[in-house]
Amino acid sequence: MKKILMLTSLCALLLYTSCESKKEVHETETKFSVTSPARMDTSITKNYVSQIRSIRHIELRAQERGYLQKIYVDEGQSVKQGQLLFKIMPKLYEAELKKAQAEVNFAKIEYQNTKKLADGNVVAPNELALAQATLEKAKAELSLAQVHLQFTEIRAPFDGIIDRFHVREGSLLEEGELLSNFSDNSQMWVYYNVPEAEYLDYKSQIQSIEAINVKLLMANNKQFDQAGVVETIEADFNNETGNIAFRATFPNPNGLLRHGGTGNVLMSVPIENALLIPQKSTFEILDKRYVFVIDEHNVVRSREIKIAAEMPHVFAVSEGLSENDKILLEGLRLVRENDEISYDFVQPMAVLSNLNLYAE
Repeated sequence: MKKILMLTSLCALLLYTSCESKKEVHETETKFSVTSPARMDTSITKNYVSQIRSIRHIELRAQERGYLQKIYVDEGQSVKQGQLLFKIMPKLYEAELKKAQAEVNFAKIEYQNTKKLADGNVVAPNELALAQATLEKAKAELSLAQVHLQFTEIRAPFDGIIDRFHVREGSLLEEGELLSNFSDNSQMWVYYNVPEAEYLDYKSQIQSIEAINVKLLMANNKQFDQAGVVETIEADFNNETGNIAFRATFPNPNGLLRHGGTGNVLMSVPIENALLIPQKSTFEILDKRYVFVIDEHNVVRSREIKIAAEMPHVFAVSEGLSENDKILLEGLRLVRENDEISYDFVQPMAVLSNLNLYAE
């Protein structure tokens, strides 16, 4: 009988201890962290699809008709200003140049003879004027022949990169026929479209486009190592899309960027007096965003909020919260509507600093 009483007492003691232990654990788990929204100036990074263009991208075309005699460069080759690229067979134009030179020599002799006669009053002054006009015409024909001969040589108008050839040696070229394209990639123009509302918000805070510095995320998802500056904004909005085009200029010292490339422009947009909360303090139901607000009786109430902007780990709230509200920071899945909780309050700036938010 004593053994039975001792066993019963032992079980009761273990049961009591277990209940007390569970109660302590339960009380520990229900201690929640709570914070408030932070009011501060910050900035967000907007991402815009962009098109990359050379600062100078031109077409190289034949200026004279004839056979393509020689190509002196290769596709994709970097060339210097004035370097010879193509040569059209010049025989015909060389012959025209010699003919024009002979006509100049003949007209010069005629003019000199006529001048001697005019000085001796043998011929009328009009004869001398006619001889002089004939000489000037012959000189003009010579200059034109020299230009035509020069047109048989296509040289680089500036330092750049030659593109794909559209013709091959021996091709019969017509005047104006496309030979290749030519790009100056020392600097790149990057175009991207900004919605009208964002443009208006941005211009209301940035008075000069000289202050707009941007970065470029390349197609391989790596950031380009040079910063760009927005130098111009187009005059008109696109009526179909509601966007306006920005153009940023990026230095390209290593020639990494090429004409026709794509990427994403990263533009920092300032937000004044923003109301910031951690993303982890929110939850989503049917495409709507909510937080748990703790009222004056420590009771949990869900509240819908409107998100104005998104940053790494942080939301900027436009509607639904104020600085004085207390929101549940962690343990959102452990509470339900109208639960009464106990909590520890964490200062908003301490919360944001742990989320690696860099405000400006």
